[in-house]
Formats: sequence, structure tokens, C-alpha cells
Amino acid sequence: MKVAVECKSPLLQKSLEIFLSKYLCSTKQCDIVVRDEECIHDERCFYISSSADSDLVKPFSKSQLILALENKYRKSISGIREEIEREYGDEPLNFDILERRIELLTQEYKQNIIRAVKAFYEK
Repeated sequence: MKVAVECKSPLLQKSLEIFLSKYLCSTKQCDIVVRDEECIHDERCFYISSSADSDLVKPFSKSQLILALENKYRKSISGIREEIEREYGDEPLNFDILERRIELLTQEYKQNIIRAVKAFYEK
């Protein structure tokens, strides 16, 4: 689960960044965007406020926040699965492109690690 935080309140922004430090990433790469303003047309939006119609009502604890985000993430994943099943039906999926992409990324990662180790020991 990758989470981005975009809050108007600096206090809430910083608190969420501390609570979610191991989940944080950029807005472009995230699965969920935590906001303190309601967002209607963004499926990734996780709305926090004092109102009952929000995804998480203030005040909340770190564990309540994590659980609510995990539930939202699970719902979004199951929605994506259903969409794929509707689109492709019983047709078997072709994973050749995905496998090649994973191979390329793995090779690139391996080369970067080797380069970093060599640079460290050449000092």
C-alpha cells in the first residue's frame, strides 16, 4: 500500500506523515491520497474530517488510521480484479509482456546494486 498525504492543515499533514512514514510516496505513484478536504471524483481519495460522511472521523489513533486505509486499499484491489475479470472474462491472460518487464527491471536493479558496491569499495 502506497499513500500520499495532501492536507490543508499543517498539523494534520505532519501527524499523518509521521503515522504513515513507511507507506509514504509521491501523489503520482500512490494507491491512496489522504486529504482533509472532500474530493468527489477521485477514487484514490481518503477523506479525514469531523463529519460522519468521511472515511475516518477525527479524532483517531494511528491504528484506526492504518486499519481504515488497509480496508480502503483492499476494496480498491478487489474492484480492480472485478474490472479485469469483466474485461477479459474466461480468456487466459498473456503474461509474456509482464514477465519481460520484470526481467528488465530485475537486471537494472542488479546492475545498480553492483555499481553501488563497486563504488563503495573503490574509495
